[in-house]
Amino acid sequence: MFDKVLIANRGEIAVRVIRTCRELGIGTVAVYSELDREALHVRMADEAYALGGQTAAESYLNTPAILDAVGRSGAQALHPGYGFFSENADFARAVASQGVVFIGPPPEAIEVMGDKISSRRAAEAAGVSGVPGRTEPVTDPGEVAAFGDTHGWPVAIKAAFGGGGRGMKVVDGPGDAAEAMESAQREAQAYFGRPEIYLEKYLDWPRHVEMQVMADSHGNALWLGERDCSCQRRHQKLIEESPAPDFPADVRQAMGEAAVTVAKACGYVNAGTVEFLYQDGEFFFLEMNTRLQVEHPVTEMVTGLDLVEWQLRVAAGEPLGFSQGDVRRDGHAIEVRINAEDPSGGRFTPSPGRISLFQPPAGPGVRLDAGYESGDTVSQYYDNLIAKLVVWGADREAARRRMLRALGETTIVGVSTTIPADVVILEHPDFVAARHSTRWVEDRVDLSSLPPVGGPIGGVGTNEGDTRGEDRVLREVTAEVDGRRYTVRLWVPESSTIGTSARGGSRPSRSRAASAGTGSGTVSVPMQGTVVKVLVAVGDQVEVGQTICVLEAMKMENAIVAEKAGTVAEVRVAAGDSVGTGDVVAVIE
Repeated sequence: MFDKVLIANRGEIAVRVIRTCRELGIGTVAVYSELDREALHVRMADEAYALGGQTAAESYLNTPAILDAVGRSGAQALHPGYGFFSENADFARAVASQGVVFIGPPPEAIEVMGDKISSRRAAEAAGVSGVPGRTEPVTDPGEVAAFGDTHGWPVAIKAAFGGGGRGMKVVDGPGDAAEAMESAQREAQAYFGRPEIYLEKYLDWPRHVEMQVMADSHGNALWLGERDCSCQRRHQKLIEESPAPDFPADVRQAMGEAAVTVAKACGYVNAGTVEFLYQDGEFFFLEMNTRLQVEHPVTEMVTGLDLVEWQLRVAAGEPLGFSQGDVRRDGHAIEVRINAEDPSGGRFTPSPGRISLFQPPAGPGVRLDAGYESGDTVSQYYDNLIAKLVVWGADREAARRRMLRALGETTIVGVSTTIPADVVILEHPDFVAARHSTRWVEDRVDLSSLPPVGGPIGGVGTNEGDTRGEDRVLREVTAEVDGRRYTVRLWVPESSTIGTSARGGSRPSRSRAASAGTGSGTVSVPMQGTVVKVLVAVGDQVEVGQTICVLEAMKMENAIVAEKAGTVAEVRVAAGDSVGTGDVVAVIE
């Protein structure tokens, strides 16, 4: 086993790896950007080295800086986490060239499976059918139109070297192809360092079911069980569970065997996930993620295995200490991703900022993998995942109720979070009955009534009829009536000294600025970020809902739209400009 491991990542995954290393007596090395100097993963590691820079490209995607930290620390192995360089074959080779073990698959397997196009070819060659799609990169909007006309609309444009919904756009018709391609390529470049994209048929009501595999260097490859990850927004997962509900045993067995076939076909070693779409009793190969997944804890909860431990052991050359027949799955586990996003109105707007208070849940069957504590800052430059809340129950309903209890105990103040939306999803009859799909959250779940917790009413900053014009915020206030304690939600002036608990996340009212529903001609941004594209010029005529500019925040692109029709009188930003919450980008008369 290794004496020291460097974790080339940040946030909750770095913390997760550090914890297992500590249990195994392995020293840990963190790396950090300028913004992460005091981050939780840095505080927890035995050693930490500065990468410099603020953005991912300047820091966590800076190969020379990471290799320099490896050399200076004397680490014998490097764990890439997920995202960033975790599926980059060139980086894996660069690590190996330093005489350091890359804790992941061989570069050759990453090249085959990390590229979603070649992975489709490999799976098909191994006899595992995929979703109808192209097996070569797409470079022209006309190719999207031709594919849609042949296979039917909508069409999914996906990042060839990505995953997790980053760089994925759904195109409803040929008129949207060019803009969707541009956006997908920008996101893919920003998050994975490669802009290549490809096409797939977008199924109408599938479930996303993925199979965890583990393989060693001695020829052993096993499937450890499936995860249902169908609750998604923006093609990114919100809630995952294992085992998949209403999933036939014979399909599970066939899918597990198909996953192992795919892994063996590319000479895979270490932990990996083979993803499938499941619809009408059939499953189709989607892609293979050549790394540990965000949702791996649900598999750990039902199998009792520590997947990071086995990653380390396999990377050190040890054989798997168990066979397929030894794998046991007990009970049911559910994971909720707590993201720094404002789900009010179903918009899921990124919500960077400082977490002034983080009170985690506890109790039987509850696990929290967090990358932040009270006082930490969620930056606009990185992924917005704050924590993963995981629970175990004897069956699915027990796990669902336990998750609702745990979410109710969770308090995060300072940024908005996805917790209110998670509660709506978990309580929905369709989720209870397992009638959901990858399109269910956005097509069927009504989140329009979710209020902006901590934001101004109607997005305007004041209450109608409030002559003082003072911003108002939604707060939970504790009161006693006849000796009985009550907690009520009130809209109060922002300057009020009334105490609050702000369960589910809150932030100062200015964080929503005048970004939505004002009907004014002042177009402002609801979050800090970087303008990647301006779509109007002075003198242009615009309609309500028309995109004025595209803002990148937390590796997601967000359309900033006009709230009223009229003529563009001012454009105050250009591509590449950084903006803060509430900054005005355009004026419409």
